[in-house]
Amino acid sequence: MRKLWLLIVTIPVALIGTMLFLSRDRHPITAPSDSVQAPPQNLQYNSYSLPSSLIHVLRIPAKSSFSVTPAISPSLNTVEEFAKNKRAIAVLNGGFFDPKNYKSTSIVIQQGLLVGNPKLNERLMNNPQLTPYLDKILNRTEFRGYICGANLRYDIALHQDPTLTNCRLVDVLGAGSRLLPLEKDITLPLIQEGFLDIVNGKVIRDSLGSNQPNARSAVGITDDGSIVLVMVAQKPESPNKSGMSLTALANFMKSLGVKKAMNLDGGSSSSIYFRGKTFYGKASNKGSFVKRPVKSVLIVQENLVNK
Repeated sequence: MRKLWLLIVTIPVALIGTMLFLSRDRHPITAPSDSVQAPPQNLQYNSYSLPSSLIHVLRIPAKSSFSVTPAISPSLNTVEEFAKNKRAIAVLNGGFFDPKNYKSTSIVIQQGLLVGNPKLNERLMNNPQLTPYLDKILNRTEFRGYICGANLRYDIALHQDPTLTNCRLVDVLGAGSRLLPLEKDITLPLIQEGFLDIVNGKVIRDSLGSNQPNARSAVGITDDGSIVLVMVAQKPESPNKSGMSLTALANFMKSLGVKKAMNLDGGSSSSIYFRGKTFYGKASNKGSFVKRPVKSVLIVQENLVNK
């Protein structure tokens, strides 16, 4: 369902991996078209211009002065509105929701409180077409925030997976499916989480259009605990043929050094806000970007825990 400072642009090590990944498909890549190369403890923004997409990447270094937490709206808000209401530095669209009743179809927990409960969405729970997939839908991948002693720690896991030991789970944003680690291909987690169903070799359900290029959003975690937010935007001049498939998105994030990653709501929901500027992902047939309000987001704020 669904600033930048003048500087000398250098090619980060992560981009080399991106080049290697794209070269196999003979797609050239340029250096990040916009970048903020900052000290390690500061936010690092880059945009990558590819033939079929423009990818916005925000890296939040581990043990920095920033935290990544979920937020949810009673109705629907744009990422700019979330940023204003939460005084956030950055905002990325989050979990899935029903556009008709505005209720979340993804779990959201804030500071230990369940504020987004898919089980309370009657259009989800009482939909006979979804009944065979409900157990999987309610056990989708989620982005978790923990307090471990005096530090914040993040993880990506299935909803029913055990929590980290010696840590207190405080925040959760559900979405899916898992992108990384990628065991063999993207099919297994898609089936495991109820997004994809294949019977006798025929696809009978693919709610994310997994193999089609589209606007996409995702969150990932690197080995050192840094958080990577990604938003893939389509090209306005070719809205029906641009964007990324889920496999391409997973490979791109892997090239950035991401070890664990989760897909977020994409298509018209794809949007990211950073320091007063908003980028949208979905292009209409007329070549303009779709500005769609969303139910939940991930927000980047000053971190009070590590201060």
